[in-house]
Amino acid sequence: MDKQIIKIENIRKIYKVGNQEVRALDGVDININKNEYVAIMGPSGSGKSTLMNILGCLDTPTSGLYVLNGTDVSKMKDSELAVVRNKEIGFIFQSFNLLPRYTALDNVALPLIYSGESRKQRDIKATDALTKVELSDRMHHKPNELSGGQRQRVAVARALINDPSIILADEPTGNLDSKTSIEIMKLFQKIHQSGNTIIVVTHEEDIAKHAARIIRLKDGLIESDEVNDNPITYN
Repeated sequence: MDKQIIKIENIRKIYKVGNQEVRALDGVDININKNEYVAIMGPSGSGKSTLMNILGCLDTPTSGLYVLNGTDVSKMKDSELAVVRNKEIGFIFQSFNLLPRYTALDNVALPLIYSGESRKQRDIKATDALTKVELSDRMHHKPNELSGGQRQRVAVARALINDPSIILADEPTGNLDSKTSIEIMKLFQKIHQSGNTIIVVTHEEDIAKHAARIIRLKDGLIESDEVNDNPITYN
C-alpha cells in the first residue's frame, strides 16, 4: 500500500483586506502519496501560491487539517513549523535563493547547520549532493560564477541535502531559457525515479506535463485533479 505523505482536508485561508474577506483557499482537499510527481497549476489569483505556502509550512490555514508525513501541522506555531520545514521539505525557488558570498558547497550545506552536524560531515553530504546533480567540478564557485542552470542545480542539491519527505518547487524554470529548463526537468525526473516525492507549482503547461498528476486551481477551489497518462520523459 502506498504511504500517504500529504493529507489536506477542507483547507481554508481567509485574508482580511479592509472590511472585506478574501478567500484565497475555500475548502481544498488533497492527498499525495510517497513518490508521486504532482504539478499544481492555476492562473494568478487562483490560490496556488497560498496553497504552496501552506504545503511548505511557510503559513498555516485559517481552518482545516494538514497532515504531513504523519504529523498534524495545521495549528503549529512558527518555531515548530521551522523545525518541520528543515526536516521534511526541500524547497526549490524560481529565484534560486542562494547566498551570494557562499560557495556552492556552503550553500548546499546550509540546512545541515540547523541539524547540528559537524563541518566535516556537512561538507561530505554537500559534496555528495552536488555530485548527484553533476556539479562536483563547480562546488567551490560562488553563485555569480555559475550559469542560471548551474545555480538551479545548486538549489536542487540543497533541497535534497536533508533527505526530505517532499521536494516543493515553485516555478523552478521561471528564470531559465528553454534548453536549460529541459535540463532541470531531466534532473527532476532522475530525482523522482530515485524515490522522491515532487510537487511543482507552475503556470507553464509544458512544465506541468512532466508530472504524472496535474491539479488545477481556480478561485481558491480545485477545478480538476487528473492523472497525466503520458508525462514527458527523457531517456
